[in-house]
Amino acid sequence: MLVPVLLFIVGLVCLIKGGDWFVDGAAGIAKRFNMPQILVGATVVSIGTTLPEVMVSASSAVSGHGEIAYGNAIGSIICNTALIAAITISVRPSNIERKTLVMPTFFFFVSAVFYSAIAYFFGFFSRLTGIMLLLIFVIYMILTIRQAVKSPGDEKSEPEPEEGAEKEKPMWLLIVLLIVGAALIAIGADLLVDNGTIIAQYMGVPESVIALTFVALGTSLPELVTAITSLAKGYGALSLGNVIGANLFNLVLVSGASVTLSPFAVPVGKRIGAYPASFVIDIPLMFLVMGILTVPALIRGKLSRVQGVVLLIIYASFVAFQFVG
Repeated sequence: MLVPVLLFIVGLVCLIKGGDWFVDGAAGIAKRFNMPQILVGATVVSIGTTLPEVMVSASSAVSGHGEIAYGNAIGSIICNTALIAAITISVRPSNIERKTLVMPTFFFFVSAVFYSAIAYFFGFFSRLTGIMLLLIFVIYMILTIRQAVKSPGDEKSEPEPEEGAEKEKPMWLLIVLLIVGAALIAIGADLLVDNGTIIAQYMGVPESVIALTFVALGTSLPELVTAITSLAKGYGALSLGNVIGANLFNLVLVSGASVTLSPFAVPVGKRIGAYPASFVIDIPLMFLVMGILTVPALIRGKLSRVQGVVLLIIYASFVAFQFVG
């Protein structure tokens, strides 16, 4: 049991240090190109934190476990929004530049409607569906980069954190920090989940509890670490952009890659009445929590602590339902 405990600690250290370097690199690049933090969070940072999920879901689909890829996409969105984003805005609600929030939010809801329609009406994700999802990802990235080039700017509402911390770093070092930080986060999350599960089993914790804690939250650890590190350094918009971007990429990149490699049917699993539980609970909840997060921000141009509290209550209720179910 000593080895799993030591590896668990190593994983924790990798997560903390990786998150620190990753946020420093992303924020430094944002400053260098005068790009809004939320835009960098919704593109570069989101891709970095989503890559481990791409690998897990794609390998699961190829090995015949399509239910993991399907559940990972929807479950991660609920966790990212109702837990990670909720913590961020509960701790530090802030003003948001609405124009930088419009595009990732629009693309998310378009992708979510398309993804859900395929699930509800066809019950099968074909290779064509996967290619279309990946095409949405490519279009989003092209339009976002064009927006950044045409309209550079910064969040006036964000504080100037750690003045001078990034300005002396050369571009090559910022890129290295970003890449090495992302790698450490991925390694740390893997060590933490695998060895945390071993420790929990050794202590007699039920498998259902392990699945809902270490395994379910494990795929969202990169986003959680990035959110906490961003808050500590004063980059709130970077954290929010990361969550929204990661949610979009869970649908178009993670699911798109998985389905393109190995098409699969919608898994039935638990049922509520005559319908799969995901049709009645998970998919509607995905839309609800993203609506609570983004719609008030788009209307008022700011986030409130009330949003965070409501989202945390919803997430706690969702986890409680899983236990009862």
